[in-house]
Amino acid sequence: MAGSAAPDSAAGALVDAVERIVIENCAIATVDAHDTEYASGHVVVAGNRIESVGAGKAPEGLANVVRRVDGTGHLVTPGLVNTHHHFYQWITRGLATDHNLFNWLVALYPIWARIDEPMARSAAQGSLAMMARGGVTTAMDHHYVYPHGAGDLSGAIIGAARETGVRFTLARGSMDRSEKDGGLPPDFAVETLEGALAATEETVKLHHDASFDAMTQVAVAPCSPFSISTELLKQGAELARRLGVRMHTHGSETVEEEKWCHELFGMGPTDYFESTGWLGEDVWMAHCVHMNDSDIEAFARTRTGVAHCPSSNARLAAGIARVPDMLKAGVPVGLGVDGTASNESGELHTELRNALLINRLGAHREAALNARQALRLGTYGGAQVLGRAAQIGSLEAGKLADLVLWKLDTLAHSSIADPVVALVFGAAAPVTLSLVNGKAIVENSRLTTVDEDAIARTTRAEAQRLARIAAQG
Repeated sequence: MAGSAAPDSAAGALVDAVERIVIENCAIATVDAHDTEYASGHVVVAGNRIESVGAGKAPEGLANVVRRVDGTGHLVTPGLVNTHHHFYQWITRGLATDHNLFNWLVALYPIWARIDEPMARSAAQGSLAMMARGGVTTAMDHHYVYPHGAGDLSGAIIGAARETGVRFTLARGSMDRSEKDGGLPPDFAVETLEGALAATEETVKLHHDASFDAMTQVAVAPCSPFSISTELLKQGAELARRLGVRMHTHGSETVEEEKWCHELFGMGPTDYFESTGWLGEDVWMAHCVHMNDSDIEAFARTRTGVAHCPSSNARLAAGIARVPDMLKAGVPVGLGVDGTASNESGELHTELRNALLINRLGAHREAALNARQALRLGTYGGAQVLGRAAQIGSLEAGKLADLVLWKLDTLAHSSIADPVVALVFGAAAPVTLSLVNGKAIVENSRLTTVDEDAIARTTRAEAQRLARIAAQG
């Protein structure tokens, strides 16, 4: 018996040695399975994990508390999770502002096809900085433009995420159907089938971390039905499942896409995706605007996830995704910024409000989504879609310490009694503190890890350089 005391004592000493952050006197929305909330409560962070969440003050006698935060006038939520984005578009914002999706792509692909590594890096920095200062703690980037000789674009994007300090999924995209094959991208902006698969596998092997507290993960992500071959979809699915990583693509975004799939494949997008192995609990798709009852049933049956991008869908006049019907059927749904050439704000916290409002458009839809459903879409729903619901997306003991402290006692929100309603229905709330993996990446609405002003200068310069190169043809 005496021999077992030493290891127990050592374990206790290690627990006591972990640095703790205590946040008290704040409203808390845990977004757990029961939507537990506290009008005034505490969160204790130990290392990179949440140690406790509850009502009232934090427990007495906590060891090694390195920081105490008075959260009076604030709401604490899980960090926001972005499930769809194209970082490179940060340097092509404000173009083709009155186009539908296909015309927008035709206008912009010749510009995007000129990106290189410095451009990709600076665009990723801008995209990540904007999201992080607005409460995003887990980001993703669907990057699919790999021009010949452009450099290590995936490495540049992952490096930018590491510097910013956010948790990150790179959806390593690809295109092999160019203009000569009836697709939209220029011929020099696509990869071969073999080249795309090989480069994707190499990216997974170099950068994917499958551990519980992983900061970087990689998904297999061919772009969309009208820029990829059927073989790239089929072999991409086989590759992803062999490597044990998730799968992502665009689906059912526009009526034009629906018509195109019927003409080319003799079936709608959902049936086409199912025929190529692209429905399943390891898959999530962006947009899913034009889904009928059968499509939604197929997604629910297979637990295929959806990244809902309300601002982008409105910007490109794509339509309104049937999010309430998806949720009722049991489809996992998260929120996405989408690329900033179709959502120039580049923010996810505004998508909470936009998702709620857009899904209420139409007669007798005043209760289609409520504030707490919108918050769940942006947190736990996003974690589900990325396959990380066991680690992030809710405030629960043992989960990773990714959380946001929103300031709600200013002019913009102070007269709204319900803090969750204030966050979702009100103006974009300032972020007093954002923790990722237990480390502060935002303090008082300013990034602590990178220089915002320097990023603004660099992204402007790279946007101008890209515009000059594109103008030269």
